[in-house]
Amino acid sequence: MKSKIKVLIVDDSAVVRQTLTSLMESDPDIEVIGTAADPIFAAKKISRELPDVITLDIEMPRMDGLTFLRKLMIQHPIPVVIISSLAAHTTETGIKALESGAVEIITKPQVGTREFLEESKIRICDAIKAAAQAKIKRRTPIITNFRTEPRFTADAILSGTKPGSMIKTTENIIAVGASTGGTDALLKFLQEMPVDAPGIIIVQHMPEHFTRSFANRLNDLCHINVKEAENDDAVIRGRALIARGNHHLLLKRSGARYYVETVEGPLVNRHRPSVDVLFRSTAKYAGRNAIGIIMTGMGDDGAKGLLEMKEAGAYTIAQDEKSCIVFGMPNEAIKINAASVVLPLDKIASHVYQFEKRLNSGIE
Repeated sequence: MKSKIKVLIVDDSAVVRQTLTSLMESDPDIEVIGTAADPIFAAKKISRELPDVITLDIEMPRMDGLTFLRKLMIQHPIPVVIISSLAAHTTETGIKALESGAVEIITKPQVGTREFLEESKIRICDAIKAAAQAKIKRRTPIITNFRTEPRFTADAILSGTKPGSMIKTTENIIAVGASTGGTDALLKFLQEMPVDAPGIIIVQHMPEHFTRSFANRLNDLCHINVKEAENDDAVIRGRALIARGNHHLLLKRSGARYYVETVEGPLVNRHRPSVDVLFRSTAKYAGRNAIGIIMTGMGDDGAKGLLEMKEAGAYTIAQDEKSCIVFGMPNEAIKINAASVVLPLDKIASHVYQFEKRLNSGIE
């Protein structure tokens, strides 16, 4: 019999604590072992019983969540999911939380329709399960095969393409998909890419408003230009475009010009943006001219899309288990033979760059 994931909720709002408890305990794999109105109360509860995962607000009395997170990571690392209603002007704090060790950051549930609350429950429970799998310090429960219907595929956004339908050109595209643990993985990957790297398009599962701050942060730390994608942005050498939160990102092509389109549409694999949508559009419009990379993350978003890329002639890469925070998405891709090669995170950038040089020289 599987052990339930034990969760401690830390939030100064009684309404939020009650709502989160109700949403989480509706999932048979999750048990809320306690709630705390601030980090001081939380520390006392942790001393009595260790949770597997902590959900943490940022703006709280007596001690802010970011300070508590940093102390926790130093003294007793436990997977932390930030659940916050941070507005766009405070997203830099959210980025700092991820850099300080938070596994996920999701928006706080809002008052709304039953459909919205159900959608929030799925996001929250998925985040808890992803955090429970994260490699922080100790072994934690691994929950698999969690599915909630209806579950849309990339067909909801873009029709498929015939394998091998795109002719070879001189420009190549790198498409990357990541989720839990992806903020750190993307930083390491992009920092190693040289200024003449092929155009890069990225889906990182992240709430709306946070993607712009994340892109700006990467832009400050990398040799290449990094920005949040906007409609009609050109995909060019030396630039990486990151999907805007709550919007799917599609690659398009007009003649020799590659560009992107951002659309809303339904959740695909319970995500918007979805990696499957990005990969399908890359298979359709770039084909053999593309390199696909699937990185750390829970679930299977991107696995089928990576296979479509491979069948369209693209070279595909999956991050290996040892270097993943959560070996969900890459593992699902590997299972269906969607990856041409499996590599550790610190080898992916150099491998991609050398492979792309061989492509341009006519050697495959």
